[in-house]
Amino acid sequence: MPSVDLHDDRDGHFLTVLIGPLNVPPRTEHLTLRVPSVMVPLDGWLVAYKPKVVDEKGTTMAQRVIHHVELLNASRPSLICPQLPELLFAAGSELADWPPVPDVGYRVTQGMPLRINLMLTNPTEEPVSDAYVALEIHYRRSAEARLKTVYPVWFMVTHCGPTMYDLQPGRDVKASELTIPYAGRLLAVGGHIHDYGREVRLENVTRNENIATLKTVLDADGRFVSLPTIIFPPRGAYRFKIGDVVKVTAVYDNPTGQKLPKAAMGVAVGYFLPDNDQAIAKLKLEPRIRFRR
Repeated sequence: MPSVDLHDDRDGHFLTVLIGPLNVPPRTEHLTLRVPSVMVPLDGWLVAYKPKVVDEKGTTMAQRVIHHVELLNASRPSLICPQLPELLFAAGSELADWPPVPDVGYRVTQGMPLRINLMLTNPTEEPVSDAYVALEIHYRRSAEARLKTVYPVWFMVTHCGPTMYDLQPGRDVKASELTIPYAGRLLAVGGHIHDYGREVRLENVTRNENIATLKTVLDADGRFVSLPTIIFPPRGAYRFKIGDVVKVTAVYDNPTGQKLPKAAMGVAVGYFLPDNDQAIAKLKLEPRIRFRR
């Protein structure tokens, strides 16, 4: 089990969670590691996330060693899939930043435990040695600001089941419809998709409206590079009503001519500002629930 160190830069207003050292043998497809939870050292709001992989000197490493890293509040359920824990943040091999959204954040209290899920990968012929995941989490303290509380909302093309699925050869389109249980506004939306992915779409089926279409950037070999994050203007946030049915779609173009087992994911994720914050804040997750990819 790797160690976890938490450093609070009070002047810079950010936490650094350092996980490691990590050692991954060559030609490793998936390596899941148990990681200790961390305790939040402050009362306030988390407002932005910046993940990277570094060596023991803190220099950024180029290897795509992360399959995914996740930060969860295991005490509260997901809004859309209440059988799952609330997922605050996640990143894949692209290690994309989650930027701040003005005047809002995720509410935390001192001593609140946050669980870390970590899966590594190494498709190369060389071992990865002494790597570290460094997750920079920016915050605002309660004594210094009063922000509105937002909640992460996840729309997965596998509905509420394991997120990875087999990628079929050629054009592969997978979709799922989920129901919105609370009224409120979607302030921002991003997503996650793997190699050969073309786009992630989010649509309101009830009102026949497009919410967002996220087009990927791929390299010359079809490997995933990036997916945009859309931050809606303050007066242009997308409003949900209770019972709205939302469809999320992932589109791939797999040129290999082969089925690729568990090579695909399709997720849209956003910041949700509820009309009634107290209804969500008091939710508790059943302790027996365990999420598996």
